[in-house]
Parts: sequence; C-alpha cells; structure tokens
Amino acid sequence: MSKYFGSAYQFGTLGGILSLVAFGVMSWLQTDPTNLSLIFGYVITPVSIFLALKYFKDYSNNGYISFSEGMSVGFVTYLIIGLISGLGIWIILLVFPDFFESIKASKLEVLDSSKETIIGQVGEESFQSTLTSVKAMVPFDIALNDSIWKIIPGLFFSIIISIILRKNPN
Repeated sequence: MSKYFGSAYQFGTLGGILSLVAFGVMSWLQTDPTNLSLIFGYVITPVSIFLALKYFKDYSNNGYISFSEGMSVGFVTYLIIGLISGLGIWIILLVFPDFFESIKASKLEVLDSSKETIIGQVGEESFQSTLTSVKAMVPFDIALNDSIWKIIPGLFFSIIISIILRKNPN
C-alpha cells in the first residue's frame, strides 16, 4: 500500500502547504484572497499530481504506471491537497475572526456593486438568496469551498495526467 501512496502523501502534503502559503501571501496583497488562492490552486494541483505520478512511475513502479494506478495515486494526492488547504484556511479564519469579517464584507461589497447586473441576469429572487447566503456565511464555508475547488479539478487533472503518463509492461 505504501508503494502506491508514498509519493501521493509527499506531493499532496507539499501541494496543500503551498496552497496555504498562497492563501497567506494573497491575504497580504488584497482584502479577499479567496479568488486568487483558487487560481493558484489550479496551478499547484496539476503540478502536484504530475509530480506524484511521475515519482511513482519512475521510483516505485519500475517505469510503468497503469491508468488505474495513476488515478489512485492522483486521487490521494488531490484529496490531501484539498484537506490540508481547507483545514488550514478554516483554522486561519477561526484564529483571525477580523480577517474572516473583512473577506465577508468584501464579498458583500462585490454583490452590492454588481446588484443590477446580477438581477438582470438571474432575477431579484436569486440575488436576494445569494445575499442571504453570503450574510450567513461562516469560516467553514470558505474552507469547504476552497477544498471542493481543489478536489473537483484534481479529478480531471488526474485523468489527463494518468493517460499521458501511462505505460504498461505489455
């Protein structure tokens, strides 16, 4: 079992830590770091998955990797990235409640400044529903959103990278 997931644990942990560092750096640059942190996640997730699969193929599996092995290693990698990133962000927002409130205020400000456009596209009822949801937001919601947006793309990146790197002995 460790043969399959040793590289996934290493590169998943690295990706999760880098995602947390990105969140921290982005928080110094602007009031709401969540969007830029997600964009950074779209870079670090595929890189981490690629490195985990390449490391597994070259150093643990004699230069071979099947699609299913790639998907398994990729799954553990992106799951660890999402869990570490989400848990870390949740803890940061719990420890610094003022920071969470500034993120929430920024999201409310964006909604308010885009009110006419949003109402024109989806209607008043949807806008009010979104506004109510943002007002009721808690730190866990931001952390869960970050985790989900690392895990879902991770699945697709794993599929693509597993296909590219697969090499069977037969």
